[in-house]
Amino acid sequence: MSRRKSIYKVSFINQGKVYEVFAQKVYQADLYGFVVIEQLIFGERSTVVVDPGEERLKSEFESVRRSFVPMHAIIRIDEVEKEGVAKIHELGANVTAFPPTLPPPGGRRDG
Repeated sequence: MSRRKSIYKVSFINQGKVYEVFAQKVYQADLYGFVVIEQLIFGERSTVVVDPGEERLKSEFESVRRSFVPMHAIIRIDEVEKEGVAKIHELGANVTAFPPTLPPPGGRRDG
């Protein structure tokens, strides 16, 4: 009986955008406060329709063996049946970066 490989959809915040990627391995790093994402999965390059967002992610992670993502940047990790299209979104109203932006030093505080 062959064991099915797990596929994970990982959503995380990077440089003010939400990245959604698919990977075969996701685990807590030995490096405190980081999650490791390995063996990223992208669609086949031979397909006729090309998604520019996925192509950008492919080129960004092209030579990356392992990514260490800060734990506080992770939005969600899902185990899924099959991979989908990797994409980059704008940070929406439903997602807040943690920690929230603090007022500048010496700034006025209401209340």
